[in-house]
Amino acid sequence: MFHALRVTAVERLTDDAAALTLAVPPGLRETYRYAPGQHIALRRVNEHGEEIRRTYSLCDPATPEPATLRVGVRLVEGGEFSTYALKELLEGDTVEVLPPTGRFVLPPRRGHFAAIVGGSGITPVLSIAATLLGREPGARFCLVRSDRTTASTMFLEEVADLKDRYPDRFQLVTVLSREDQRTGLASGRLDQERLTALLPALLPGEGVEGIDGWYLCGPLGLVESASAALRALDVPRARVHQEIFHAEPAPTAPPRVTLPDGAATVSATLEGRGGTWMAKEGESVLETVLRNRTDAPYACKGGVCGTCRVRLLAGEVHMDRNYALEPEELDAGYVLACQSHPVTPVVSVDFDA
Repeated sequence: MFHALRVTAVERLTDDAAALTLAVPPGLRETYRYAPGQHIALRRVNEHGEEIRRTYSLCDPATPEPATLRVGVRLVEGGEFSTYALKELLEGDTVEVLPPTGRFVLPPRRGHFAAIVGGSGITPVLSIAATLLGREPGARFCLVRSDRTTASTMFLEEVADLKDRYPDRFQLVTVLSREDQRTGLASGRLDQERLTALLPALLPGEGVEGIDGWYLCGPLGLVESASAALRALDVPRARVHQEIFHAEPAPTAPPRVTLPDGAATVSATLEGRGGTWMAKEGESVLETVLRNRTDAPYACKGGVCGTCRVRLLAGEVHMDRNYALEPEELDAGYVLACQSHPVTPVVSVDFDA
């Protein structure tokens, strides 16, 4: 359920990015409790009456009853919500916000963890690292971050503060793709070949295999390169967690089997209430549900954020693309409602699972 939260600060981070701080009233603080690494969906209605939703990761350390929520927003070319957030949204305005969700999380515990991030992918990892180091004295964290230039790097001060506060437990490696650095690594993209050579050199003691959890976040290309590098280094799949922040739009394509109007029914359980509706030809499961239940959760509709994750209880669907679900989630029967099209006459899903 969305709640209107007041904007208390719009802090410019770079020329094309800002941090938004939202106040959480005392009565809603338990509702907006979040695990480090989770995100929230923000909603507005534009001048044409169209509903626009976008998902942004929370960047502050997690607390039991947060008085504020802080997210990082980067301007996306043609992005309607990011343009509004950076150019129109002011302190004192209100934004409609869904409670936090997401499975790209690291509950604080002892161990050695690492992250490879690009651009705005630093946002959830900043919360993960700050929460982990602040709560667990026996934890260490290695952050490898890639940005275009120093001027385009989000949360420079916050990351530097972590390095100052935890010099023996926080390792920072910065790579700039379009700017030479006086010290440190040479500029250039972090592709698979470079990461395969770089990561063992960064961890000469325990080695890559000594890392208890890898967190990959950022554009699709970087995440895929990092994932391939870790596979080449024999890192177990269960230790690798990833979240895509941007993927190029896929060409519009029909599902493998297109059922005509009324040939399929979609049953869905949402917030404890169930319903069954006829699907229209070419509709996704989410679109069918939204025609009848406007409270169905979603954000990006692009297979990236995972907000619309459901468990498939009966029937079969074709999922056009998936950048949000892990293999073990797929094995457990979860699909993305926004990308799933019925291919059997009866499909049943559970949003609450």
